Amino acid sequence: MAKLVFGMNQSLDGYVDHLEMRTGPELFRHWTEHVRDLTGSVYGRRMYETMRYWDEDRPEWSAEQRAFAVAWRRQPKWVVSRSLTSVGPNATLVDDNVEAAIRDLKARLAGEIAVSGPDLAQSLTDLGLIDEYRLYLHPYVLGRGKPFFAGPRPPLRLVSTDRIGEDTVRLTYVPA
Repeated sequence: MAKLVFGMNQSLDGYVDHLEMRTGPELFRHWTEHVRDLTGSVYGRRMYETMRYWDEDRPEWSAEQRAFAVAWRRQPKWVVSRSLTSVGPNATLVDDNVEAAIRDLKARLAGEIAVSGPDLAQSLTDLGLIDEYRLYLHPYVLGRGKPFFAGPRPPLRLVSTDRIGEDTVRLTYVPA
């Protein structure tokens, strides 16, 4: 049975913003290894559209960025959206009965499936489908943006803390 994990970079005041918070080299390597090890990812529409950046090679990329792109492209993706009519390579559109689709993935796959996007994570939290939450705290205070938790925070129990790079701490929680 697969484990569903919601994890994202987050400011100290609880917001996610990929443009405001840049990852250093060690954290970027961490994300590449993480993506490489995934069984797949479930994306909300907005997060998927942001990540589509990695679908096409760019001449200005470093070797590390190319390695991330390769890892991201190879993994299966499921995109939850009622507004999209198609998705890119190695992706499947989930536009109906999200609960049944995600329960099916969890039941028939093994390993870890990442959940990307706070709104999608909130919907899956409400359905009791998220097995683990990983908050990657950065030393930024944004004061605005998309909150990591898009709704009421579920009761959680801290199971581990890890320092990644010079300034990021990963807090890992499971439902209490």
